[in-house]
Amino acid sequence: MHYRFLFEQMVRRELRQKYKGSALGVLWYLVNPLVLMGAYALVFSVLWRVVDIPDYPLFLIVGLIVWVFFAQAMLAAAPSLVQNAPLVRKVRFPREAIPASVATVQFITFLVMLALVLPVALAVRGSLDPALALLPVIVALLFCLVLGFSMVASVLHAHYRDVEPVLAAALLPWFFLTPIFFRVSDLPGVSDHRWAGDLLQWANPIAPFVSGLRDVIYSGQAPSGGVLLYMGIAGLAALALGVFVFRRMER
Repeated sequence: MHYRFLFEQMVRRELRQKYKGSALGVLWYLVNPLVLMGAYALVFSVLWRVVDIPDYPLFLIVGLIVWVFFAQAMLAAAPSLVQNAPLVRKVRFPREAIPASVATVQFITFLVMLALVLPVALAVRGSLDPALALLPVIVALLFCLVLGFSMVASVLHAHYRDVEPVLAAALLPWFFLTPIFFRVSDLPGVSDHRWAGDLLQWANPIAPFVSGLRDVIYSGQAPSGGVLLYMGIAGLAALALGVFVFRRMER
């Protein structure tokens, strides 16, 4: 109970301190990703449309909110242990709470963005589909995946200070290799080289979550059994690996 209270205080502090003194305060957590998504939607759906997909802005935004959550959580979590070094030295508590609080703040932002996207999807599709019942499961597994990656990033950066800049550099090509702007099946040559499509879809741990959330919100259908199984295994395995690596390197 004591640790739960401490965790809640850490989440509140994380929400407040980054934009302390600014006019919009914690609203910047929402404004920044919304501006980013708006810019991408404008560029790729209006100015430079590279694929012919119906209701492309919705297609794009659903993928973007998954990516923004994933990337922002890792980038924020990586330096979190170093930034909270005085607290770590003075107070005895589970150190995992630090990257977990950072990931939770980003998760809250993700949920707000998701809540804004759902009415848009309803307006575009004209109805709510039964597949939306799977949304809480997909979101929970996505949080497990992001939390696991965030824990690994934070503890690695505490030992090797190059992790944060390397991660920031790696996320850019990772972003463009994730099927956010496109469907893997629409890529030229994929029908002749299925291994390339499989590599883009299955070797990238965040790609099935983009596809799964897009199936439910954009297409109004349940993800395939393979995608659901992948999300379940990837989410739980990432969380377990994150806890293992964190505790092993914390010693």
